[in-house]
Amino acid sequence: MADKKLAFIVQRTPYKSENPKLALTHAISYQTVEILLEDGDTVTPTVCLVGDGVIACLKDQKAMETYGITSTEMHLKSALLVDLDVMVCKEDLDRFGISESMIVLDAEDMGADKKIQIVPFASIVETIKNANHVLFF
Repeated sequence: MADKKLAFIVQRTPYKSENPKLALTHAISYQTVEILLEDGDTVTPTVCLVGDGVIACLKDQKAMETYGITSTEMHLKSALLVDLDVMVCKEDLDRFGISESMIVLDAEDMGADKKIQIVPFASIVETIKNANHVLFF
């Protein structure tokens, strides 16, 4: 029995870049991977938003109305719906002047119990250290 820990590090803005959505989509797809694993083996993904990547957490994105595409906000809510761990760097939120009331914290409207975790950068570093694979977006 082995648990493969994956850390998806989002460090770019969602503007002119698909990186945050790609990270979330890949992390959500871990459920599909588990079908192919040996009995008892697991995959545990964690998405960490750091640096400019914390901007992807902003509420009330108008991607569908403006561009006809799904917003990063919707991807975050989908990740919470499948019980994915999502961590956001507190220091970077503070650096941008982004308060908790300005970001997506949960997906209760979709029936999700999981919530986004606002954590110090040291917690994200610990997640990276404990990961078997680290993927940067």
